Amino acid sequence: MPDTESTSHPVRIAIIGAGPAGFYASDYLLRNGDDKVEVDLYDRLPTPHGLVRAGVAPDHEKIKNVTRKFEKTAEHSAFRFFGNVDIGVDITVDELKNHYHQILFTTGAQVDRRLGIPGEDLPRSYSATEFVAWYNGHPDYSELEFDLSVESAVIVGVGNVAVDVARILCRTTGELRVTDIADYAIDALAQSNIREVHMLGRRGPAQAAFTNPEIKELGEMADADLVISPRDVDLDPATLRFLEDHSDRIVTKKLEILTGASQNELSGKSCRLFIHFLTSPTALKGDDSGVTAVETVRNELYLDDRGSIRPRATDEIGELKAGVVFRSVGYRGVAVPGVPFRDDWGTIPHDGGRILDAPEGSPVTGLYAAGWIKRGPSGVIGTNKADAVESAQAMLEDAAAGVTLSPSVTDGVETEGIIRTRVPDSFSWSDWRIVDEKECARGAEQDRPRVKFTSYDTLVKAKLP
Repeated sequence: MPDTESTSHPVRIAIIGAGPAGFYASDYLLRNGDDKVEVDLYDRLPTPHGLVRAGVAPDHEKIKNVTRKFEKTAEHSAFRFFGNVDIGVDITVDELKNHYHQILFTTGAQVDRRLGIPGEDLPRSYSATEFVAWYNGHPDYSELEFDLSVESAVIVGVGNVAVDVARILCRTTGELRVTDIADYAIDALAQSNIREVHMLGRRGPAQAAFTNPEIKELGEMADADLVISPRDVDLDPATLRFLEDHSDRIVTKKLEILTGASQNELSGKSCRLFIHFLTSPTALKGDDSGVTAVETVRNELYLDDRGSIRPRATDEIGELKAGVVFRSVGYRGVAVPGVPFRDDWGTIPHDGGRILDAPEGSPVTGLYAAGWIKRGPSGVIGTNKADAVESAQAMLEDAAAGVTLSPSVTDGVETEGIIRTRVPDSFSWSDWRIVDEKECARGAEQDRPRVKFTSYDTLVKAKLP
């Protein structure tokens, strides 16, 4: 660490993004900074916790218990939270450099990737990202409307987000009413006419990105039958050769679950969830009212020169009736003004968390990245811990070597004054705790975990005592 014996100010650190990566990094820095570190955690939203609040499915309440760890981190005397502050708008990165020795960006992957096929922009062709944020009460998306009056939906993708969307579409109103899903989403889903949901995976069952607990859960819903064609779980020669050389217990269990599901008989439930492997959309068909069908092609798998399994189209084409489509084929980050960015990857270039001025370039003094904006959208919530620790270790190493920014403002009180002046409705941690308590109290009245405030206006009003 720098020689703080000769100065009254510790190393001041700004972390941009109050999701899991931001909290994991905060915790590590505060526990290992020898009481010479102060952390200010910023977020564009009034609320903390990032995708734990706005991305984790409402029927997966246990996953959200990780916030208890984050709450403990926030109790540290050297920690502050500034919510409802948009970096690059309310305060620039250059201005932050004048207030902090180090800045860590944990801004995530905020937008969805495109399919790049004809008809993608037809009405009722939606981003799964937006749908998930909508039903989770994200204030940027709470005013959106999704047409669920149709009978058939197609979800492009078989990752965990796609599985979440499928589950929410197939859940009964009773199953949803015990969760913290947004009230307006419950009302809209209660009126849904969707009775068939089709998930499309371009590769085979062994390569499916969903986890085993997720796929098992799909077969246990109260009023939805899971349907998988036996043909789709028959392993192709390329996969068989790959698994011979790369034995994997998790994949073996996944195939066991899927094979079992393919042999199940329909039980007469009102909704059917179909999973189609080795299937890619080639176009969305429709009219002025919106999507009416999805054109598809059957894929085959092959081993490339590096031994990786790749899909390629065959001459077998098909079509699925679809009144609504949800695109869930990945996410990408968004550039922060004043910070290097790789547009081709949707990430910040870095070396072990140290931001580089260009790919394969040189480290930018005082700037770091962690989480999805660093490595891309991969892993689960816990994956961010090791990732954040790597970046935090680099920060402490650089601070110890004196390789930091040289801020002229080293008084946290002055920094707070600037933020409060520019953003009168900014949130402190105490403000969030008031909102949190009110949401939980509203939930307790309905035997639910919480009832969220879902607009900026109601969130700001809710923080008032």
